[in-house]
Amino acid sequence: MKKKLLSLTLATVMAASMFTACGAGEKEADTTKAETQTAQETETQETTKETVSEAAETESQETDVETESVEEQDAAGVPTKDRNGNDITVPEHVEKIISMAPSTTQLLIDLGYGDQIIACDTYSGYSYGDQLTADIPQFDMMSPDNEQIVALEPDIVFTTGMSYAGGEDVYAAVKAVDVCVADIPSSNSLAEIEEDILFIGACIGAEDAAAEIVEEMEENIEAIKAIAADIPEDEKKTVLYELSTPTPDYPQIYTCGANTYIDEMLTTIGAINVAGEEEYQWPALTEEAAVAANPDVILSGDTYTPDVVNVILNTEGWEAVTAVQEKAVYAVDGDAINRPNQHVVEAMYEMAQWIYPEYFGEMELPFAA
Repeated sequence: MKKKLLSLTLATVMAASMFTACGAGEKEADTTKAETQTAQETETQETTKETVSEAAETESQETDVETESVEEQDAAGVPTKDRNGNDITVPEHVEKIISMAPSTTQLLIDLGYGDQIIACDTYSGYSYGDQLTADIPQFDMMSPDNEQIVALEPDIVFTTGMSYAGGEDVYAAVKAVDVCVADIPSSNSLAEIEEDILFIGACIGAEDAAAEIVEEMEENIEAIKAIAADIPEDEKKTVLYELSTPTPDYPQIYTCGANTYIDEMLTTIGAINVAGEEEYQWPALTEEAAVAANPDVILSGDTYTPDVVNVILNTEGWEAVTAVQEKAVYAVDGDAINRPNQHVVEAMYEMAQWIYPEYFGEMELPFAA
């Protein structure tokens, strides 16, 4: 169940989150499980596919806006604009934080600020509830309770681009009473993810700790690049990353195109994204096009389909695809790849070891607990 929650965030990303993409106390877990089952088990495949399609289109439009650099700071080094370029005034002392994205919540915990989170989104509560103060309020990131948020008197509210996917400012009433709301849109690249980390660190007074995380992230990425540089061109493998698994009713496959951090991850590993030349960030491929691409490896980020690897391996019409013939089909850790923070490097390592075990097989996962 844990790895199913954030596949929707990747659709708006990311989602990654993203994206993109659990375990609260008993009451919180029961409530969130019910919500999750409603979203994942009760909803039809039609709703799921439409949600992915609409959200992907929304994100493609939103991410045309270049995120601002954390260099826009006051004399004390505190950001004066959020990652979406909005003017913000960060309090001198940040002690009460509301985190409305699992990627942010996970980072705050890693920075040692979990006990300062006074409320969070429901996904964060399910994922990290056992690492947060018991019984803190949880909000729907798409329609948060502004009145309750204001009543909590937070010093800062970290939001995600997913909350604005509907086209309206769902935190307008919070901003109206001068609460600092810092928006962090879905990042398109690893460099933008690093800037997100530095931005959050600068807002809460954890600049040094955030810089250390980014430094470790870059060191791991450089280690991957160094190995990938030794992979001969004629040994490079083509990879299909699937956000959704084709069905008779919905045969389209949503995948990652250019200008996404997942595409960058694949390239960094030394792989070739079969959709890397697509115009859209999250293009939809027909089954015929996916089969014709004949990928050497298939990576699935579909966390809705049970036993997704065997489903893909046994899909009629895919028997001649190299990845299927060689059983090179793998389910990616939805938490790591869908949540744009330093933990995406864990997903990179896993993918690298699956795609090129002869080159990356001995490497240890970074940031893993």
